[in-house]
Amino acid sequence: MALGTRTDRQPSVIRLFWRSTVGKKTVMALSGLIMLGYLVAHMLGNLKIFFGADEFNGYAQWLRTMGEPVLHYSWALWLLRVLLLLAVVGHGVAAYQLSRRDIAARPDKYVHRRRRASYATRTMRWGGIILALFIVWHLLDLTTLTVNENAQSGRAYENVVATFSTWYGNVIYIVAMLAVGLHVRHGFWSAAQTLGMGNATRERILRTAADALALVLTAGFLSVPVAVMTGVVS
Repeated sequence: MALGTRTDRQPSVIRLFWRSTVGKKTVMALSGLIMLGYLVAHMLGNLKIFFGADEFNGYAQWLRTMGEPVLHYSWALWLLRVLLLLAVVGHGVAAYQLSRRDIAARPDKYVHRRRRASYATRTMRWGGIILALFIVWHLLDLTTLTVNENAQSGRAYENVVATFSTWYGNVIYIVAMLAVGLHVRHGFWSAAQTLGMGNATRERILRTAADALALVLTAGFLSVPVAVMTGVVS
C-alpha cells in the first residue's frame, strides 16, 4: 500500500514548472534581470574610483556596513552574495539544460536549416562559460585576494590599481567585459520576450535599449582598467 502511494504521488507545481521549457526560460529571464541589476549597481560603484582612494575605499567599507544597525556587519553584503549565487547557478543550470534539450531536438544539425542568428546569439554559450570562469578569478583577485600578489586587506582602491597594473589582469578583465556586453545585449532582449514584454511595436525599442545598456555597461567597466593603464588612476 505504501509503495502504491509513493508511485501515485504527483510532482509538485514547482517541479513541473522547472521541468518545462517555459519554466526554465522564465528562470533564465528572472535570474538574468537580477544579475543585470547587480551589474548596473556594480558599474556605478566602480566609477567611484575616479573620485580618489578615500571615496572608493569608503564605498567599499559602506558595502560592509549597509543595513546597520538593523543588520550586523557584512550581513547585507552576504545576503546579496547568496542571492547572486542563486541567480548565477539557476541561470547556468537552466541555460545548460535548455541547450541540451535544443540539441536533442535537432539530431542532425547539418540537415536542419535555421535562420542565421546574430553574433551575440551564437556566442551566448561561450560567453556564459567565459563569464563563469571570470567570476571565479574576480573573486579570488579582489574579494579573497588570493591571486592578487600586491593586495592589501581593506584597501580596495590600491587592490584595483594593482590588478590593472598587470598585463594579464587587463586581458582577463577586458575579454570578460566584452563578453558581458554581448551577453547583456542578447539576454536583455530575450528576457523581455520570455516575460511577455515584447511585441512587434516594442521590438525596436527593446533592441535599442539592449544595445544602449550593453554599450554603457561595457564602456563603464572598461573605463577603469583603461584609466589605470593610462595613468589617470594610479
